[in-house]
Amino acid sequence: MMKKRNHALLLFLLVFLTGTFAKAQDNNLIQFSGVVVTGDSLKPVPYTNIIIKNTYRGTVSDYYGFFSFVAKKTDTLEFSCLGYKTSEYIIPDTLHSNKYSLIQILRTDTFLLKETIIRPWPTQEQFHEAFIRLNIPDDDLERAKRNLARAEMKERMEQSGMDGSMNYKYAMQQKQSQLYYVGQYAPNNLLNPIAWAQFIQAWQRGDFKKKKKTED
Repeated sequence: MMKKRNHALLLFLLVFLTGTFAKAQDNNLIQFSGVVVTGDSLKPVPYTNIIIKNTYRGTVSDYYGFFSFVAKKTDTLEFSCLGYKTSEYIIPDTLHSNKYSLIQILRTDTFLLKETIIRPWPTQEQFHEAFIRLNIPDDDLERAKRNLARAEMKERMEQSGMDGSMNYKYAMQQKQSQLYYVGQYAPNNLLNPIAWAQFIQAWQRGDFKKKKKTED
């Protein structure tokens, strides 16, 4: 009988201590939330890493810099984001509520990159070889004559596309043509006798043969 009482007393103490420990643990946990902003303009810093130091627990702020997760009192939080200096914050142990909010400010950080030289050739030896084999004219006058030759300029003109003003003019012409023929059928040169007569005359003159020879 005495043993049963001792077992019951031990079971009662175990349940009591477990409940007390769990209650203490619950009092130590808080819902930690806040927003991360920049120090100069107070704009939100999206996708900031918020990690409890020396652990793998934490979260990431959303597009508006907001975050929320469960933490403990006295935890050291580490805020890090690309382009900003890493910052730390210690949750105080004097909180009387299980919720805590924070506005965390991050300062911008400057990265100094090493000088990078970009060359059109993989190695310096290949560059020297290509440079030596260049066929450069003797003087500036010969170089200018070659660049301003009629055939050279014509080839460049045919290969170059329309600039902004020409594209705008073409688009406005198409729009004007659409507005002009609103509510009616646009003319079709397939049934235009004048267009057919001009085509037959051009064919008899051999305009298409001359054009083909020129293209070849």
